Amino acid sequence: MEMINKYLMFLWRVYRLSFRGSFRYYLWMSALTVICLIGLFAYCRQFVAGLALTGMTDQVSWGVYIANFTFLVGVAAAAVMLVIPVYVYNNKHLHDVVILGELLAIAAIVMCLLFVTVDLGRPDRFWHLFPIIGVFNFPVSMLSWDVLVLLGYLFLNLHICGYLLYIKYLDQKPVPLFYIPFVLIAIFWAISIHTVTAFLYVGLVGRPFWNAAIVAPRFIGSAFTAGPALIIVIFQILRRCTRIQIHDAAIQLLRQIVTISLLVNLFLLGCELFKEFYSDSIHTSSARYLFFGLNGKVGLVPYIWFAIISEMVAAFILIVPAFAKKIFFLNVACLLAFIGIWIEKGMGMIIPGFLPTPLGEIVEYFPTLNEAIICVGIWSFGILLYSWMVHLAVPILTGNLRHNEKLEHYEKQAIKI
Repeated sequence: MEMINKYLMFLWRVYRLSFRGSFRYYLWMSALTVICLIGLFAYCRQFVAGLALTGMTDQVSWGVYIANFTFLVGVAAAAVMLVIPVYVYNNKHLHDVVILGELLAIAAIVMCLLFVTVDLGRPDRFWHLFPIIGVFNFPVSMLSWDVLVLLGYLFLNLHICGYLLYIKYLDQKPVPLFYIPFVLIAIFWAISIHTVTAFLYVGLVGRPFWNAAIVAPRFIGSAFTAGPALIIVIFQILRRCTRIQIHDAAIQLLRQIVTISLLVNLFLLGCELFKEFYSDSIHTSSARYLFFGLNGKVGLVPYIWFAIISEMVAAFILIVPAFAKKIFFLNVACLLAFIGIWIEKGMGMIIPGFLPTPLGEIVEYFPTLNEAIICVGIWSFGILLYSWMVHLAVPILTGNLRHNEKLEHYEKQAIKI
């Protein structure tokens, strides 16, 4: 009974703490909430009028929604690059902040599910994607596997983060049996979520642009670039705006991970370009449309070359020690890598797979304003969710919130996030 009372008190304190903060915290959360509501309004318009409000057509049936979904799966998988150094190699510099990376994975998975939902013409049938409850073609359908690994990864991170934060709140030592097995499973699960997502495209035999064994390794390489790059920026924001201590050694370790992963991603991109253009067959039409345009259609050409140049500039900064060790240039490299991967693994991966059509048509896709607003709304919700989770986690991780201390004492302190 005492354990139940402690847990209920923990939930009550978490609830109260959600609405306590500085003026900057209220302003930040309010702004994100407003953007989320605008995005919800745009989705309501789409729900009433249907997918006709989007730029998608019979020729290009996947657009910016699935592009963001594909990218965010990689961001979620990248949390493993914090988990492995901590739990496998016992890195002390990342030990106290690994939960912040796992919380990012939770927010990313939630955004993935939201992007899948808004992409459905009949969202009321979303329940069919859930195991046991719904009816899907398991185990033949790759989509059913994708849903299973995404939901499984979400629950694994929820359990690990929830347990460790609660034990920290109780000021007790965690029992390895209650979280280490789940951590080890999550390491392999993180690789699987992006691999299965890649197989989802590779398995569509009618789309030659996606029919390559290298797609899954490219997805993993891009995930381990964009995710840690984003985490580096987030860590610096948290170090500036909260009381949590994040060592420079932790950021430098993530920098090394981003550097190696980015170089691997660029190498795999070069291999893909060789495969596409050296053969000079009819199946290179999609790649030609993406990189050089086809029949006068050049909608994606400036975007993909901007992405490649951004990644190359980021790689140059990260390779040269004189630039990489300076925080300003490191942040520039991380942002360039993040944006480049978002374009390359988003629109640059999805749209060309549909063009040209089997009939040789090229119907270019451009997201509508309504689509863009919905995307911004979902991203805002993900940032809102992550900000809320960090707002609760930081005082527990720093030792400012414990079960034997009055919450009112902490609420009087200046909470900066």
